[in-house]
Amino acid sequence: MTYTYYTPAGGLPPQTALLTDRAIVKLAYTVIPKGVLRDIVTSTLPGFTNTRAWIIARPTPSSATTFSQLIVEIAPGGGAAKPEAEAGVEGVVFVTAGSLTLTLEGERHVLEPGGYAFLAPGADWSLANEGEELTSFHWIRKAYEYLDGVPAPASFVTRDQDVEPVPMVGTDAWATTRFTDSSDIAHDMQVNIVTFKPGGSIPFAETHVMEHGLFVLQGKAVYRLNDDWVEVEAGDYMLLRAFCPQACYAGGPEDFRYLLYKDMNRQIALT
Repeated sequence: MTYTYYTPAGGLPPQTALLTDRAIVKLAYTVIPKGVLRDIVTSTLPGFTNTRAWIIARPTPSSATTFSQLIVEIAPGGGAAKPEAEAGVEGVVFVTAGSLTLTLEGERHVLEPGGYAFLAPGADWSLANEGEELTSFHWIRKAYEYLDGVPAPASFVTRDQDVEPVPMVGTDAWATTRFTDSSDIAHDMQVNIVTFKPGGSIPFAETHVMEHGLFVLQGKAVYRLNDDWVEVEAGDYMLLRAFCPQACYAGGPEDFRYLLYKDMNRQIALT
């Protein structure tokens, strides 16, 4: 199976460009279009060399509450010996361009586009770009919510290309590539890939407690977010807060695919 993965390149628009764009920030959702991901909005990351990052979600009143999401770009020779500085934080790395060397618990893995790693809280891991081109990946981080008597899940490495998408009930136009078992109570989050064939849809307004981060990897669609219709395409990012009504129609001519974060499998803490 051959997939494409949109990767931002940065740069800066010319002075002749119009200011109008598709960026939206509302109480229920945020849309960050690909045209916003420019050089001047990148951050450097402590402990990394030859690296810059677009931080597209972080815990703030107008953004995420359960997670952060970064698009990280590492130049040849760059990387980090200890990327995760916070104890108790889990993560997912998903590569969209280049070659990323992940050393996880002493074992070396080379992740190319489609490469996926779940990094358990407390895991020993490092990152390096040992290639000759830029490497780019999504890094999703969450403070792991421990359960009494349930061990935290183990780290693992896989690829998008090696995991069979599971069709939704009653249709072959909508499928999900699940890298973890949603019924495994040890996992308090999932980062999956959702695929729609052209014309496929979410045929009802999902309204649920899970918040989402959706990065469009491929294709285009029109999304219903709260009471708005919003067009999105490869490179756009949507952050949907808890209970934001959401549905979509996929356009063509290629499949519409996005990387999807959601929190799950935990009781609501009230005290």
